[in-house]
Amino acid sequence: MKKIAVARFALLPLALFLLAAANEPAAPASGAPGEQEVYVVKPGETLAGIANREKVPRVLIAEANGLTAPYAIRAGQRLFIPRTRHHTVASGDTRFTISYLYAVPWGEIAVANGIEPDSALRPGQKLLIPTVVGSRAAPAPAATAGSTPTAPPARFAWPVQATVRRGFTPRGRANYHDGIDMALPIGTAVRASAAGKVLFAGDEPRQFGKLVVVDHGQGWHTAYAFLSRITVKVGDDVSAGERVGLSGRTGMARGPELHFEVRRDNAPVDPQAHLPRR
Repeated sequence: MKKIAVARFALLPLALFLLAAANEPAAPASGAPGEQEVYVVKPGETLAGIANREKVPRVLIAEANGLTAPYAIRAGQRLFIPRTRHHTVASGDTRFTISYLYAVPWGEIAVANGIEPDSALRPGQKLLIPTVVGSRAAPAPAATAGSTPTAPPARFAWPVQATVRRGFTPRGRANYHDGIDMALPIGTAVRASAAGKVLFAGDEPRQFGKLVVVDHGQGWHTAYAFLSRITVKVGDDVSAGERVGLSGRTGMARGPELHFEVRRDNAPVDPQAHLPRR
């Protein structure tokens, strides 16, 4: 079932499923050269100077931020610095989970490493994780005549009734957080926030532990992590409120809790902005 899910995943649009780990520490907005993902422009700086300092070609920074010649920038402007990363395959890693972790489609990773998309992974294998230029700076494409707008389901529901322990923090900020964490007893039923199809149901060994991802159509997905048990399988159609698993303390959970995400065209959005007020 996972092989089928990966094949489908590889065919998703470039902007879709560029998922990244919710608890992965973000690079600081300012710091040592060659490290930060977001750079805050200082008075008097030029794009060429920043590119030299950050050791990233000027053209890549310009493309990633939608800049055109003469590449004018201003003090206080936040620039996304596209960086190439590397990944060493560990036991339990899959093509899906690596793509999820780094926010890059598996097809792009396969091309960058000169391997077939369905190639088997082996522990210790080193992978180049390419930069997806423009994925963070480009606005969502405008709807065209006859197209279906990327709108959320009529209403998302809370997957559990629990206190939010840690809220959402947008990418580009220190210690970003792609979703919300809710403290609750292990074994609590976790329910689908809206109707959809299960896209992933399995282990993500580095961050999320037992993870379920539900596709709600039109570019919307929800993710349920840190589970102790998964009660659905890839390809299942689930209705709103249907149980997808039991809460737990797997992955990088800091206690018995649920990590919950809402994503639009793979970009994490604040779940509480799409949930009923309590």
